[in-house]
Amino acid sequence: MQNELTCNQVLALMSFYVEDKLNYRLKEYVDEHLRQCPKCRGVYMQSKKIMHHIMSLTNESNKESPYVTKQYKDFKNNLSAYIDNELDEHESIRIKKIAISNPIARKDLEDMYTFKRLLHNSFDKTKNEWKSDYSKYIVNQVNNDAEKSYIDPFFKVIGAFMTLISIIILGFAATLYF
Repeated sequence: MQNELTCNQVLALMSFYVEDKLNYRLKEYVDEHLRQCPKCRGVYMQSKKIMHHIMSLTNESNKESPYVTKQYKDFKNNLSAYIDNELDEHESIRIKKIAISNPIARKDLEDMYTFKRLLHNSFDKTKNEWKSDYSKYIVNQVNNDAEKSYIDPFFKVIGAFMTLISIIILGFAATLYF
């Protein structure tokens, strides 16, 4: 791997970096890129802020609050499904009502939409900058490398046999002429 990462590579690694799940060497490369690139540093700061807020909500859920109710806990359990439009109409309306009446739920919903928009924008930017599908390119490269290095065992046996016959014939020819 090169010592410098592109913005696309850093954005692809961002969630792992924020969660501190990169190996030491890769983390160093991302650190170096973030020191030099203000755009990626901004994405990192926003991602870190959202992750910190999510973690603080987890910690706050352990504390007593007038807003942490059974409804709020149901809201938290269904928030991802709501964001992805996977709930039926009745459940969606219930989630909306909880978000309107509970400031913590409203903040969670806003943060999830911000995070989803951030991920979507990063993906769109990366997708638009790539001229071709790199997964297909990589699969083709692997297939080409496999084809180049693969020699049918039948041809190996034939080649060894022909070499052996040539050596025997050359041996007889050498004894006849000397």
